[in-house]
Amino acid sequence: MKKVGNMELIDFEEVLDKRIGKIGTPARDDFEHQVEEAVHAAEIGAAVKKARTMQHLTQQQLGERIGVKKAQISRIEKGHSVTIPTISRVFKALGVGTATLDLGTIGKVTLW
Repeated sequence: MKKVGNMELIDFEEVLDKRIGKIGTPARDDFEHQVEEAVHAAEIGAAVKKARTMQHLTQQQLGERIGVKKAQISRIEKGHSVTIPTISRVFKALGVGTATLDLGTIGKVTLW
């Protein structure tokens, strides 16, 4: 903790340690895993939006291509409702011919 004027500043790691648990504890590991999943989902959503806008498509138009409402496309682009079957349909509708899932030490899997 550091003091600046009348304010006490707490390092973010200290906050995490107090609120979630120290690094290496089950609660902290679970939290870190959830954060990582959310970041990956957001990155996928950003890729969907980029591919869609590069083709000058609206969310409505992309939704019509895969049979969902505009709201579903919006959720996907925000990193929500991101499942492999849904993403597969979206990217295929956008003309992305192939995708590979990198499983680290296990290897890579072609999704479509």
